[in-house]
Amino acid sequence: MSRNALVTGGTGFLGRRLALRLRDEGWNVTALGRQPAIGEELRRQGIRFVQVDLRDRERMDAACAGQQAVFHCGALSASWGPYNDFYDSNVLGTEHVIAGCLRHQVGRLIHVSTPSVYFGGSHRLGARESDPLPRRQASPYAATKRLAEEAVARAGAAGLESVIVRPRALFGPGDASILPRLIETNAVQGIPLIGGGKALIDLTYVDNAVDALLLCQAAPAASVAGRVYNITNGEPMPFAEAVTKLFGKLGVPVRFKRLPYAAAYGVAALMELSARLLPGRGEPMLTRAVAGMIGRSQTLDISAARRELGYSPKFRVDEGMEAFAQWWRSKHDI
Repeated sequence: MSRNALVTGGTGFLGRRLALRLRDEGWNVTALGRQPAIGEELRRQGIRFVQVDLRDRERMDAACAGQQAVFHCGALSASWGPYNDFYDSNVLGTEHVIAGCLRHQVGRLIHVSTPSVYFGGSHRLGARESDPLPRRQASPYAATKRLAEEAVARAGAAGLESVIVRPRALFGPGDASILPRLIETNAVQGIPLIGGGKALIDLTYVDNAVDALLLCQAAPAASVAGRVYNITNGEPMPFAEAVTKLFGKLGVPVRFKRLPYAAAYGVAALMELSARLLPGRGEPMLTRAVAGMIGRSQTLDISAARRELGYSPKFRVDEGMEAFAQWWRSKHDI
């Protein structure tokens, strides 16, 4: 019997990887996204692609018809930008996905959220899914993803079988965000080393996150429906160590710019102010959310995913860094 799966954000980093894995496991996959060039590549690889914006309620509803599983990977993800843009994509977009799932009786919704909902401006080690969340999130992205989670939880209470995952800091070949941003910052001005780079960070190799999503789909409803799961590699390490490891594998000298946390936070605030006063220049090189992310220890407890999903990261950070470095060198002639 054929199985149909819908992947929102299918032209993004995680969604694209997931769509290809689902195809390999025998699913009929429809990928939704906003990047037609990547969509054409997916079509050539045997995946149905539909260019759709999450904010398009009617087309999102139609895409959910006939699906056994919906993996909602799509979002506006950035540390900077107008709140309304994040709200429209992350909250209204998720509500459109939920409405389509309910209307067409989709078997299960796997919603990709973010552990950014846990973190403010303080250290937080071993955050668990049951821990209270801060009253105020560090960025519009985190705030709207929290609202999206609440919408999924309400839908669960209304009968939609759903699971929420919070993968931390995805990286690997194809990453266009976290590691490329570090590489650019290193080349332009040097990487801020806040507090000596001692803050612990968690990373997640993208294929480990894909494994977790597939486990969420396959697990019995009695075990996972309505649950939230943290996902990482389970290898917290100091920020400076992770950066040194990356640039060592790239064969590129790393340039650190040492800053106390208070100074980094102040610089980030000034950069944000400048970006607001001079719109059109794009995201600031350093934002207060990023300063908190690399200057404050932020790690997750993944014991629930291990225990209830059988999640066990197959690829270690070192292996993932090597895979990324090989891919990056092939693209940039390093």
